[in-house]
Amino acid sequence: QVQLVESGGGLVQPGGSLRLSCAASGLTLSDTAIAWFRQVPGKEREGLLCISSIYDLTTYYKDSVMGRFAISRDNANNTMYLHMNSLTPEDTAVYYCATKRTQWCSGGVPGAFDHWGQGIQVTVSS
Repeated sequence: QVQLVESGGGLVQPGGSLRLSCAASGLTLSDTAIAWFRQVPGKEREGLLCISSIYDLTTYYKDSVMGRFAISRDNANNTMYLHMNSLTPEDTAVYYCATKRTQWCSGGVPGAFDHWGQGIQVTVSS
């Protein structure tokens, strides 16, 4: 049984940084493309960025996070991370980690991803 468990969310001030973690069990993160999404109430879940399992190529699905967000993977601990910097109130959302069966990222449509974390709240506010 595949499980993705997120941690690290919370309240952060504008301009601050936060790192989200996503610990996986039941699958090996180094074998799959992995991604982060987010969702605010009343809006669709949107893809942020993804990293392939081959060559660790990062694909950005959302332009506004380029240069501020980064994704990484710790193969020894089977954990993926979302590194967020220069946060703004517009980044407030529930964040989700996700994996897909293929090794390449392709598009950031939620339906293309097979396994999801439970979601974790990130609030950017002073």
